[in-house]
Amino acid sequence: MKTEEKIIPDMSELTTMILQAMHPYDEIDDNTFKEIIADLINQSDKYSRLPLEDKRKLAVKLFNRMRRLDILQPLMDDESVTEIMVNGPSHIFYEKEGRLYPSSLHFEDSATLEQMILHFFSTANRPLNEAFPIADLRLPDGSRANAVLSPIAPDGPIFTIRKFTGIHPDIHTLIESGFLSKEAALYLSHAVVDKKTIFLCGGTGSGKTTFLNVLSSFIPKNERVVTIEDSAELSLQGIANLVRLESRLPGPDGHGGIDIGLLIRTALRMRPDRIVVGEVRGSEAADMLHALHTGHPGSLCTGHANSCFEMLERLVTMVMAGSTLPYDAVIRQIAMGVDILIHIRRGRNGIRHIDEIVEVCPIVDNHFSTKTVFRYKEGTGLEKVGTV
Repeated sequence: MKTEEKIIPDMSELTTMILQAMHPYDEIDDNTFKEIIADLINQSDKYSRLPLEDKRKLAVKLFNRMRRLDILQPLMDDESVTEIMVNGPSHIFYEKEGRLYPSSLHFEDSATLEQMILHFFSTANRPLNEAFPIADLRLPDGSRANAVLSPIAPDGPIFTIRKFTGIHPDIHTLIESGFLSKEAALYLSHAVVDKKTIFLCGGTGSGKTTFLNVLSSFIPKNERVVTIEDSAELSLQGIANLVRLESRLPGPDGHGGIDIGLLIRTALRMRPDRIVVGEVRGSEAADMLHALHTGHPGSLCTGHANSCFEMLERLVTMVMAGSTLPYDAVIRQIAMGVDILIHIRRGRNGIRHIDEIVEVCPIVDNHFSTKTVFRYKEGTGLEKVGTV
């Protein structure tokens, strides 16, 4: 008996056939698009002989290739995966429960990967080409994507997605997980209510934004809050009088950009009780400092640093880049404007926790002075300094 020849779908050929079938339509929704794919497979002399289950898998593969993220879509659909990292066509990694894992997935070649990335960004009208080889994008569900093309990425296109899980942990969940202690949670909740300005710092992916969302739950519900971000990730709960502002990159002509500094200045005209800045990383720190000294205490901000003290030093550099104030005036303004700093660390095992909480004291001899209130101790967790 003759063994039946295995049918290997030609994805390029099928893609061309689908595009031809789409010509009569002006716009096609996802359901109609799926119907076109199914009809094409069933009517094709070459693929109609495939078993039903293989047809379904082929239809899903084609749909993901043309409307989603191709081979990456299963990772996007997996709720336990929090980040996807593509380092060229053959090196794909993902994060699950704080740990990184290599994936067996791979693209056919760099051209296929680049085609997927270009299609993905073009649907959101984000310029990504040889003239603009680096781009960021926020997905409708709140996830963030970043892409880098050749020649900036010589080993193949780089594509990273930080997924928005939709999970909003509360302070009790964080206490149970060991992220912080009950005593520290009580201290910080009182600090928010008392309108202390709090600065959260740490590395990328350490959990700064997640914890900022948790801290915001202690803001009195009758206050007017303005949030300012590069890409909208904050999800403040239970605040009726909430204004959300998001910066905008310049267009291909270099015009139309709206930066964080301008949004902070705009927020001051909105009569806010508090201003929450998703991330301070440049000269906009000068505008933020001005806001803190013009009747807007109680703000919450995040930034990148390896410790609380390093965050203070970085703030000096950022403020001086956006103002003409001398060094001694800048550190005095920061010491008066920032009350508490929190450093969050992500350990080697992927577990995140608060490393230290410090209070900013009056400057001494033109130098910052801080008081450590809580410090993380291996084996016992976050402890109040001075307690056994």
